[in-house]
Parts: sequence; C-alpha cells; structure tokens
Amino acid sequence: MIEFRSKAYYKVSAALAFGSFLVFCNLYLFQPMLPVLAKDFAVSATQINWLLAAGTLTLAIMLLPWAFASELIGRRKILLISLFLLPVIGLTSLLTNDLVLLIISRALMGMALAGFTAVAVAYMAEEFSAKAFSYGIGAYISANSLGGISGRIFGGMITDHFNWQTAVACMALLSLVGAILVALVLPKQSNKTVKSVPTSQYHHVIIQHVKNKKIFFAMLIGGLNFALFMNLYTVAGFRLVSEPYSMPVSIASMIFLCYLSGTLSSRLVGIWCQRFSPITGMFAGATLGLLGMLVASYDSLVVILIGLNLLSFGAFFTHSLAYGWVSQQAEHSKSTATALYLVHYYVSGSLGGFYLMYCWQHGRWTQVMIGASILYAVIFCLCWRLASYTQKQTTTTLQVQ
Repeated sequence: MIEFRSKAYYKVSAALAFGSFLVFCNLYLFQPMLPVLAKDFAVSATQINWLLAAGTLTLAIMLLPWAFASELIGRRKILLISLFLLPVIGLTSLLTNDLVLLIISRALMGMALAGFTAVAVAYMAEEFSAKAFSYGIGAYISANSLGGISGRIFGGMITDHFNWQTAVACMALLSLVGAILVALVLPKQSNKTVKSVPTSQYHHVIIQHVKNKKIFFAMLIGGLNFALFMNLYTVAGFRLVSEPYSMPVSIASMIFLCYLSGTLSSRLVGIWCQRFSPITGMFAGATLGLLGMLVASYDSLVVILIGLNLLSFGAFFTHSLAYGWVSQQAEHSKSTATALYLVHYYVSGSLGGFYLMYCWQHGRWTQVMIGASILYAVIFCLCWRLASYTQKQTTTTLQVQ
C-alpha cells in the first residue's frame, strides 16, 4: 500500500489531481457563458441550461459503464482513455454553431469525462493506506474545485474578450498537453488484479450497494448537496449580469473564485475525520451552505461574495466527507460504489439546475431561497437517518460479539 507522504503518494496524488483539474475545467467551461449564449441563441435561461445539464447528465449515465470497464481492463487504462478523448471532442464541437448540435457535443464531452471521474477515487482507495486515502481524497477534491474555478473563469473571460469558440479551442489544446503529462507520470496499479467478471454480475453488485443504507443515504446527501451548490452559482451568475448589477460576463465569472474556500475545506476533511464523525461533518457542511445562501440574499456585492464563500466551504466539506464515506464503506466493487455516488451527484446537479432556474424565472432570488431551503431540509433529515442507522448497526454488531 502507498503510505502518506511517501514518494509514490505524492506522485500518484499529483497525477490524479492534475487529471481531475482538466476534467472539471472541461465540464464547467460553459457555465459562465450561459447568460451570453441565452441572448445569442435567443432562448430562455431554462433552455440554455441544457448546455450545462447535457454534460452532467451523460457523465452520470456513463459512470457505471466506465466503472465496469475498469474492473475488466484496469483503472489506469480507463483514466487515460478518458483524458485523451477530451481534446478530440472539444475540437469537434467547433464544427457547428447550431445550439442542438452544440448540446450534443457537450453530451459527448460528459460521456468522456465520466471515465476519469468514475475510476480515480477507486484507484486511490485500492492503492493508498487508510491515512493516505483520507488525505488524498481531500487533495483530489481540491483539484476538482480548482479545475471548476479555472474552467469557469477562463470560459467567461475568453468568451467576453473573443468568443466561445476560442475558449473551447484553447481548452482542447491544454487538455491534450495535460493528458500526455498524466500518461507519463501515473504508474500502473500494484494492488489491483484485473478480473474477467461476467457483466451480468454487476446488476447484483449495484443492487447490493443500493440496499446498503449506509451508502445509499450518503449518495442522496451528496446529490442534493451538489444540486444546491452548483445551481445556486448558476443563478448567482444570472443575478449579477441582470439589473441592478449589469456586470459583463468576464467580471461575473469571477464569483467562481469563491470556490477557493471549498478547496480549503476539502483539505480539512482528513483532520476532521481524525477527531469527529463524518456524518456530523456532512450536517455541519450543509448548515454552512444554507447560511451562505441566506447571507447572499442581501443586495450588496460584498455580502453576496461572503455568502458564496460560506456556501462553497460547506458544500465541498459535505461532498468530500460523503464521497470518502461511500468509498470506504463499500465492502466490495469500490469503483462501482463511487460511480453510483457520482450518478446521484451529477443527475441531481442536472435536475437541480432546471428546478432552481425555474424558481429564478418566476420569483428571482426570493423564490430560489424558498426552493433551495426545501432541499436543505431534506439533507438534514438524511443526515439524521444515516447517523441513526449507523449507530443501530454498530450496536447490533457489538451485541453479536
């Protein structure tokens, strides 16, 4: 096993973190462009949301197939195939100015991104010791947030000063260089034996994971948490380019720098887990997210930024804990378990966009807060159920012993 702070730990962590950075740059490249593209294509905010939702939905759909493939041919091969598909699909999307075809290209991008996303954490869970994993998952998710920040800001600024095609072309070139670097650095696995498992067995594996309440509740928590986090930012972007702020998209996209507080909180997960319960941390993170949304309701740019920082800190903290919990609690087929978590994560993120954008169109930020508060209440209930079930299971195990 790879131990914390060993040479191999830093090498693998760096390769996976950089790959994750590229994945999330590509996934969220279009998010800050949505207000501009809505005007260019003369469609509503809900309709233009398909450019973001198409990628996250197909990513969710392809997570399990990629995870299954990694059980058959190995994690590393899937990681690299996924990364090398990014520049190919990115450059292909430049061949059209039709919105429907552009949405299709984003759907294909989501399929490619799913490969890396489905397998990276399982790779770490199998290669790293428990301590190395608890810190490594924090670093990996920090790279997620940095990639999301960079992709969004890059997309907003390049689109504002040039056009969306230039942003896509530059991102494709960066992705190609990055894929080559990861291929050179990432070592082969030493603690995973590739097995030819009949595909029919995976149906039973999925059912077993879903029936495991310790895993399933965490999946639901992670999904709702992401639905709120990602789409509150999307709504905030529309809010800032509208009156009374009327910001250009390049300036409005700078709100994604608030993700940096999430980068910090995800790195604190390892420390938290050494002292406290992960479930308590999920509840605390959701509470901070709710508080951030309420703070951001005040019509002051400074206060809005404070609220978004609180939202990011809490959301990434909850996500890191829930993500790590699922991978560690799974007794077998860890890549399938983490893939199932991410299915909930991205499907919820996609559907949450239409939900909150509908609230925005019909009641602006006030309606958004009401709609989001309902989802936060559900998260709190799920945290309570997860804690109760875990305690009950632990008590039963001790009685049997």
